[in-house]
Amino acid sequence: MTDEPRLSAQDMIEHLGPVLSRRVRIRAVTTLLTGGAGAVFVGTLWWSEPGPLPGRTHLAFALCTVFCLAWAGYGGWLLTRRVPLFATDRVIAAWIGLAASLATTALVTVVAVQRGTGAGLALAVGGLFVAVALALVLRAHARRAALLRRMRELTGREEQ
Repeated sequence: MTDEPRLSAQDMIEHLGPVLSRRVRIRAVTTLLTGGAGAVFVGTLWWSEPGPLPGRTHLAFALCTVFCLAWAGYGGWLLTRRVPLFATDRVIAAWIGLAASLATTALVTVVAVQRGTGAGLALAVGGLFVAVALALVLRAHARRAALLRRMRELTGREEQ
C-alpha cells in the first residue's frame, strides 16, 4: 500500500489538464506548419501568375488557400488547448476534411463538365474521398461520445 491519497476521477482529469501529450503537440505543430506553408505556397502561386486567370482558377486558388488556413488555424487552436479535449480535435479535423473533399469534388466536377470530358471519373474519385471523410466524421463523433459517456460515468456528473 502507498501513503499517497487516492484521487477521484475528476481530480485525475484536472491533473492531466495542463499538459498536452508529446504526440498531440507534434501533430499540432505539424498541422500548423503544413497549413501555413501550404497557404503561403498557394498564395504565392496565385499572386505570381503572369496573366489574367479564369474565374474557376481563382476559385480553386481561393479554396486551396482557405483550406490551408483552416488547417493552420486548427493546428494553432490545438496548441493552445490546455484541457482534456475528449476527441474534439478529431471531430474538428474530420469536418475540415469533409468540407475540403466536398468542395474539391464539386470544383473538379464542374471543371470536367465545362471541358466536356464528363463528370464520371471526377465524381467517382471525389465520391471515394467524400465517403472516407464522412466515415472519419462518424468515427470521430462516436469516439467523442464514448469518451464523454465514460467521463460522466467516472465523475458521476450528467453535464458535458
